[in-house]
Amino acid sequence: MLRQVARSSLPHITAAARRQARRQAQQTRQLLISSGVKRCTVPATQQFLWKQYAMYSTETTIENKETDPAEVVVGQEEVHEFKTETKKLLHIVANSLYSEKEIFVRELVSNAADALEKLRHSQMTDTDLASEKPLEIRISLDHEKKQFIIQDYGIGMTLEELNENLGTIARSGSKNFLEKLEKDGSSGSRENIIGQFGVGFYSTFMVGEKIKVYTRSAKPGSKGYCWTTDGQGSYTVAEAENVAVGTKIVIELRDDCKTFSSPLTVESIIKKYSNFVGFPIYLNDKTVNTVEPLWTKDKNSITTDQHKEFYRFIANAWDEPQYTMHFKTDAPISIASILYVPERHMESLGERQEPGVSLYSRKVLIQPKSRGLLPEWLRFVKGVVDSEDIPLNVSRELLQDNILSRLRMVMTSRVLKWLDNEAKRDAKKYNEFFLDFGQFIKEGVCTDSMHKRDIAKLLRFETSATKEGEMVSLQEYADRKKDDQKRIYYLLTPKRRYAEESPYTEMFKKKGVELLYLYDTVDEFVVGHLREFQGYDLVAADSAEAAADPLLQHDSASNAGDSQVLSEADAKDLASWIQDTLGGDAVKQVDVSRRLDKFPAIVLEHESPAMRKMMQMMQGSAKLGELPPSPARLEINPDHAVMKGLFHIRKQDPALAKMVAEQVYDNALCAAGVLDDPRSMITRLNTLLEISLNKTIEQDKKVSSS
Repeated sequence: MLRQVARSSLPHITAAARRQARRQAQQTRQLLISSGVKRCTVPATQQFLWKQYAMYSTETTIENKETDPAEVVVGQEEVHEFKTETKKLLHIVANSLYSEKEIFVRELVSNAADALEKLRHSQMTDTDLASEKPLEIRISLDHEKKQFIIQDYGIGMTLEELNENLGTIARSGSKNFLEKLEKDGSSGSRENIIGQFGVGFYSTFMVGEKIKVYTRSAKPGSKGYCWTTDGQGSYTVAEAENVAVGTKIVIELRDDCKTFSSPLTVESIIKKYSNFVGFPIYLNDKTVNTVEPLWTKDKNSITTDQHKEFYRFIANAWDEPQYTMHFKTDAPISIASILYVPERHMESLGERQEPGVSLYSRKVLIQPKSRGLLPEWLRFVKGVVDSEDIPLNVSRELLQDNILSRLRMVMTSRVLKWLDNEAKRDAKKYNEFFLDFGQFIKEGVCTDSMHKRDIAKLLRFETSATKEGEMVSLQEYADRKKDDQKRIYYLLTPKRRYAEESPYTEMFKKKGVELLYLYDTVDEFVVGHLREFQGYDLVAADSAEAAADPLLQHDSASNAGDSQVLSEADAKDLASWIQDTLGGDAVKQVDVSRRLDKFPAIVLEHESPAMRKMMQMMQGSAKLGELPPSPARLEINPDHAVMKGLFHIRKQDPALAKMVAEQVYDNALCAAGVLDDPRSMITRLNTLLEISLNKTIEQDKKVSSS
């Protein structure tokens, strides 16, 4: 009614009348906020003018001004000194305890939510508790006045509780801690306050130069009180009227903290830390927390669209999750979580991702993008982990290490089981996932020694028995290996075609032994860290171990009756000649083996191609010539036509024989992937081609003349 009268009267109010109304309204406001001991009675005419002024003023107004009159101090103010330990605590909080000042918003919202939850729980057993307002949290900001105001309609405090909770910390055991801190004299000790006391309210002293608290207990017949301090050593308490059940905190911000009176700033902080608090949060009468904490719900009640919306919110992404895990447990630690695997990741563009899982406690953010919650290799996973068992230190920002390590162990094991189940459920979909995210799995094998056996189950590779693009797990390989096969064999190769044409795969094809194809450079480090799987050693096809495996030996009976086959003595004689010709700088040993068929020679015990490239990068491009290949072991096939011809010409044409031996060795290095620059053998190849063609021409001439 007053608003209607004011609007209808507006055209008739002169400028002088408006000025008079403002002056009288300002006088009324001074009376309302004065700290005198007597109640101020405002005349009806001044009440009308105050409401009229409030309607047309540009200052921030609070909704329901007419129904919620301002709090008024009506009792004698009592001055109290903070306890010595409380003064020390205030100094720590205000100067060094919290790494970010914005934390005070999270702390106050958490305290407000706790008060509301306590009232709701208490009302189940005590129906006499007052409940005048809805269970909600209201925050109002005034940029001009540099004010931050937060109000809850929760359990509130009596006078005794007010003095006990805000005036002293002696009952919490903190006094002993502060004495120890002073004795140690080390700032690092501040990080060891684990679960001793909660001082969320005191975080206000990081940003406020004066703090005022209005509170009234929900207990029947309780009075309202006003608690005021500037944090300098004392506080005052006085009885007040027009105080709603619950607690209202008014912070007069310091000049350097004025940004916390900006709605945009505070809204972003609320959404960052307190978006999932279980009660509505209003900021200047606008609902802020609109996204539901899905991890608290029954997983069967959550729709795909809800998961998609929630994933996009917590991951700040626009794609959709390809895998979803909703996991809850009470043992060995209370955990409620929702995790997602995105459709794509940004590291393919060269940008290293930050961890994607945030840690919550009772729906309040504790660590955004927590680095200790999951191993680094699982940074592609997005989501939320909430644990009520987290004992927080005074600032809620530093967790007790053993609790975090327990969380890490439980969640890592669960994620590994989750991904393994997804792979079994839909192998084709998982293989597509592995093509994009396999680099993270391989990183896990190399860096997570505790879980590398389970991570190995998630690896996928093409093999000599699959088609191009089809991949199998190490378990599938082990399940279908030959009965007398004692090892899992692999070959490092850039492409499948190179593997199929490699001399090292020849005997595997003949004997029907499956061979893993490892295409990525990092794969060499993966198998090097893994070493074995399910009791089977991982062995390279181009290794001496593979050469010595009886399963892969050549059947000597196939050469029986061939009159041109070199005898064992001739073969050893040829090997000795090749070793002398190439020299000790090139080869350390030349052996005879009849396991090859289409190739004259291979090298064994050679350098790792990936390691050699890494060493070259460390040396620098200008020093590549200073890194000669290490001597390798050469294995020759005396049954090959090249070797039989070399045996016969080594005495007839030593120069030609030397060139052939060098070319055979370079070819073997090239097949092994350890020849740095094939251009080094072009001159020799051209010479050999020229000799070969000249002999062909001479033979043709002899045939023609005859």
